[in-house]
Amino acid sequence: MHERHAHRNRTDTVELSTGHYSTHLSATCQNRLVPDPDPLQYEAFAADYEDHASTAPYNALYDRPATLGLVGDVAGKRVLDAGCGPGFYTMELLDRGARVVGCDASPRMVGIAKSRVGGRADLRVHSLEEPFDWIESRSVDVVVNALVYHYINDRVGFLREMHRVLRPEGALVISTHHPASDWRRLGGSYFAVEPVTETWSRGWEVTAWRMPLTQMTGEFAEAGFWIERLVEPMPTRSMAESHPASFRRLATEPAFIFFRLRKAPD
Repeated sequence: MHERHAHRNRTDTVELSTGHYSTHLSATCQNRLVPDPDPLQYEAFAADYEDHASTAPYNALYDRPATLGLVGDVAGKRVLDAGCGPGFYTMELLDRGARVVGCDASPRMVGIAKSRVGGRADLRVHSLEEPFDWIESRSVDVVVNALVYHYINDRVGFLREMHRVLRPEGALVISTHHPASDWRRLGGSYFAVEPVTETWSRGWEVTAWRMPLTQMTGEFAEAGFWIERLVEPMPTRSMAESHPASFRRLATEPAFIFFRLRKAPD
């Protein structure tokens, strides 16, 4: 049973990773309710999302290059794609020489990812809310968690599992919504920790957590991680040619924030 939160409505039109959307904010001033994010919420539009994310500027020209840049050299390394979605990162990691295992809560997403990579990766249906009992402790070199962290309800539990499966010298790379961008778009208190439901331009209704930077970093520390790098990337130059409006926006205000985390010394 998910917690439910009272919320109010507001409608904006702003471009983000999935296009234009309207926003339903969680708050306490009215009696409508916002559930915690459902791990299966992408299931209904998995194929459409694959088509969108393949070329959408915030995905293909912003998040993917920045995330993979933080991941670095993965040749010969075992990488966990935690929240693999349609498999774009999985394929890129494989092409860079990694041995990839991955998972997603959505069976349709996993099916799409398997079709994309063939039998080159061990991909399975698994929610990030559940223990990773199918992965041995200290057996993974790098974990990639790309644009998924804001959908996880038990984030500290997930982080502790990633801490367990990572080798002592391993790294966890996370990309997620930038809290300042959320605050600028959604209004209310910057320090609010609450779910927000947004309806994107294609009619997809998606719920994610908004939270301040201090909440994120506190969760990292609670699970035993320290921040090796924090990145607010500039958009790629190719975006200036293909999507100039998105480039101008991202060149002045970040949409996502990126972390490379390491296990704190015992």
